Amino acid sequence: MTIAALEALSFGLGRTAAAAERAGHRFVLLTGDRSVYRHELAQLPPGALTVVDTDTSDEGAVRAALAALPDLAGLVNTTDTWSVPAAGIAASLGLPGPDPKAVRVLRDKARVRELLHRAGLSPGGALPVAPGPGSVAEVLREVGLPAVLKDSAGTSSRDVWIVHDEDALRAALAEAAGRRLAGRLFAERFLAGPLYSAETLTWAGTTRLLGVLSRQTSRRPAVREEAAAFPVALPPGRSERLAEWVGRVLAAAGHDGGFAHVEFVLTADGPGLVEINRRIGGALVGEALCRSLGTDVYDALVDTVLGRRPALLDADLAHTGPACGMVLVYADRPGTLTGWHGLDGLGAFPGAVGWYPTRAPGDTVAHVGDQRGCTGIVLAEAETAELALHRAWSAAVTVRPVLRDDTARPGA
Repeated sequence: MTIAALEALSFGLGRTAAAAERAGHRFVLLTGDRSVYRHELAQLPPGALTVVDTDTSDEGAVRAALAALPDLAGLVNTTDTWSVPAAGIAASLGLPGPDPKAVRVLRDKARVRELLHRAGLSPGGALPVAPGPGSVAEVLREVGLPAVLKDSAGTSSRDVWIVHDEDALRAALAEAAGRRLAGRLFAERFLAGPLYSAETLTWAGTTRLLGVLSRQTSRRPAVREEAAAFPVALPPGRSERLAEWVGRVLAAAGHDGGFAHVEFVLTADGPGLVEINRRIGGALVGEALCRSLGTDVYDALVDTVLGRRPALLDADLAHTGPACGMVLVYADRPGTLTGWHGLDGLGAFPGAVGWYPTRAPGDTVAHVGDQRGCTGIVLAEAETAELALHRAWSAAVTVRPVLRDDTARPGA
């Protein structure tokens, strides 16, 4: 039988294909741009998966592609962008999967914030605001400063503004007016503290905390994720309290099955939700989970796609494998990527350092203020997440993307 994926995260495709094979199924990827997966596809042996090129933004084209697959048993979706259509298509085909209504709620950050506020799990709600300086007074009155403005359906840290004073608020609202948002703009309270994410697996409403990932962001107003490490060592008792909290959060938001990546800030008053993504974390989070937990978590992904209880929920997860640190390597300006300096020296660093490119020479880098500016990721291992992050950072700062300025005129 066949398991199909409607697009996927940039990394994890190979592990998903291997998990599908272990389950006795062939694996097919439907994509509108196979270049997104160039690194993963280059590592796979011939025949590991089949790629079907189709316009994945066209539901009719997706349905036609799926109808052509023999004995379709399940539909994988690990992205935010395609989560709603994937859930709807799976339900209409009678395949196992989440309730499309619940997925639509989780895809709307403002609705999730309101649900949690009503459940007493968020200190403030979401204030819908019209982009433009005319909303300044409303945000000051209803939310206060500092505040966060964000797109209710945004991804990859796009269209997020943290504002600490009235001038910054006015500028952010004006900038938002010039953006094409995926959802609607809303304002919420700023949460003071370090950023983390809880990596979880849920089945029939019961959630297991697999571990906590640290997250470092840039100092820019448009927040950009710079680095992460897994698993974070928590004080005695903190992990149990966090597991209880994240279980209540997911239940209140209507997530009752599958992986979730729950971003939160650990404030002076406890955890405060940032957002929920109903998937394995992006970048190399899935890889870090597999290495640290000593098991391939993508087997559990396939289990949930096929509608069966994942064995991972009952496994002894003692974090026997290495901790992992990862650092994103960004272009410092827009242009055409021609390569990188420093890759040949990564082998000198401790920690089994690996390089995972997200771009290729010849690619145009148009945006550097969010994850679209990332050209690759450095991953390193160590005995603890702290040491792994130090190793990854020391190696990553020696890698420099080389760009050609496309605005330069010949002969200038």
